[in-house]
This record gives sequence, C-alpha cells and structure tokens, in this order.
Amino acid sequence: MSGTSPHSPLRVWWTQRPPAAGAAVMATGIVSVGLDLAGHETLSRIALVIGCAAWLGLAADVAVRLLRERARWFADAGTAGALTAVAATTVLGTRFSALGRQTLAEALLALSAVLWPVLVVRVVGHGKRRMPGGVFLGCVATQGLAVLGATLAAAESAAWLAHTALVLFWLGLVLYGLALFRFDLRQVVDGPGDQWIAGGALAISALAGSKLIAADSARLYLWNDDDRGVLRAVTAVLLVLDLAWYAVLLVAEFAGPRPRYDVRRWATVFPMGMTAVATLSVSATLDVRWLETPGEVLVWISVAAWSAVAAGAVGSARAAVRSTAPR
Repeated sequence: MSGTSPHSPLRVWWTQRPPAAGAAVMATGIVSVGLDLAGHETLSRIALVIGCAAWLGLAADVAVRLLRERARWFADAGTAGALTAVAATTVLGTRFSALGRQTLAEALLALSAVLWPVLVVRVVGHGKRRMPGGVFLGCVATQGLAVLGATLAAAESAAWLAHTALVLFWLGLVLYGLALFRFDLRQVVDGPGDQWIAGGALAISALAGSKLIAADSARLYLWNDDDRGVLRAVTAVLLVLDLAWYAVLLVAEFAGPRPRYDVRRWATVFPMGMTAVATLSVSATLDVRWLETPGEVLVWISVAAWSAVAAGAVGSARAAVRSTAPR
C-alpha cells in the first residue's frame, strides 16, 4: 500500500496528533518574526515557509475533521490546545504584514476573528482549577488578535482597528488573571513544556502594548498623553514580569531536566521566541536601546530551542510511523 493511503503509517501518525500541535506553527512563526527583527531576513523567510507549510497541513486536517468527524472536531475544540489555531494564524499574519502583504494579513485576521469567539467560549466553559500551562492560551489568542490588529492599523491607518485592538489588549490581561487563578503552580517544576506559556502570555501582551503605541501617529492621533503614558507603563511592566517568568522557568528546567520529546515542547519554544520579539519591539517603541542586545541573544536562544524540538519531533514521528507500520 502506498505511503499516502488513508491507512498508511504516516497517515495514522498524523491523525493522532493532539490539537496543541498548532503550537509548532506558533513557535515557527514567532521565530521567523524574531529573525526578521534581528536582521536575518533569509533565515526568517525559511522559517516562514516552514510555518506556512505546517499551517496549511493543520488547516486541511481541521477542515476534513469538521466535514467527516464532527464529534471529534467539537471535542478537540473544547480543549485549550485548540486556541493554538487562532494564535498561530495571527502570528503568521503579523509576519506577512511586515513583508507588506497586507491583504493576506487582513484575511488571516478575519479568519482568526471568526475562530476566536467560538473557541474561547468553549474553552473557558471547560475550565477548572489546577490546570496546566495551556490555560493561558485564551490570553495568548486574544493578544494575538490585538497584535495583528494594531499592526494592520498602523499599516492601513485604520483608527477603528487600533481601538478594537486596544479593547482586546485589556481583555487579554483579564483573561491572564483568570488563567493565573486556575494555573497549577506545580507545573513550573513538573510541566512537560506548556508551563512556559505562563510567561509567553505576558510576552505577547507586552508585544501588543508596544504595537498599540507604535500604531499612533499625527494622522491618526489614537491616544492622548494620559492614554499613551498608561500604555507605556503597562507595556514596560508586562515585559519585566515576562522576563521574571522566563528566569524562573529556565532555572526550573535546569533544576529538573526533562530531555524527552513531548509535543508540548513547542509551547516552550513559542514563549522563548515571543519574549525575544517583545524585548526587541519594546526596545524600539519605548526607545530603550540597551534592550536590543539581550533581545538578539534571546532570538538565538529561541532558534536553538526550535532546532532541538524540531529534531525531537522528527525522531518521534519516525518512531511512531515505524511502530504502526505493518509487519
């Protein structure tokens, strides 16, 4: 039987992937954004191509499930991992906007905006106490919309889009507070990788704040001095809190190494890359130039983490395909 048949080992492995696999697209997309900000355009575009290919594969699979396996689709949509679809789409949209592909970025924003309320309502409705790091994905998805909305507002001089992004920014912070209340702090030490989203959610919030500040101009005049001052202060605090989470989580990794591959390790790479991007963006927006070097260092740390997790993913896929192959 051919390798592309419905019952091939490769197909079996692919259909068994969890909804959280979308974190791989999030991680790859944000690494692409980070490399672009650090001035490594060729590497950034390579990462973007990989991220787009993965996004298309996951999107096709989701569409097939919706048409043929609706019970499974609705079950998956009720898990926090489903929100990676929204976050991944907004990250890619942000990168395309930086490339000047505003129409494509707008289409991705529209798709994200359609998915977001459906998935957020279902996920929040399934919430409980002592949850893993995926509980912060509600904040991440919401702030992803804020980031892309603010980015497009600046590119298209659309004040209404900036004000909508501002509402999403504050809503994202509320969702972060709710998630923190539900988060099991023991995951900091024991988590399989997604505990890093606790910091990553703050990183994307800081990035959203910096994008909102950058979207202002003499033409749009979005914020008065008080509004701008609040945004600058909140953005700076968010970045400081994110870096504190980064340090705590990194120490926990060294204190209790977890070297085995887990698909949730992509949720480690994403916060690493997002912290790098947020640091570089805040450095430029708030004119804190000394943050540029730490931001660039963090970009390369995220690239190294991406490479390690990608190697683990390839090895895991090969092992899974071999284990399901007919003997």
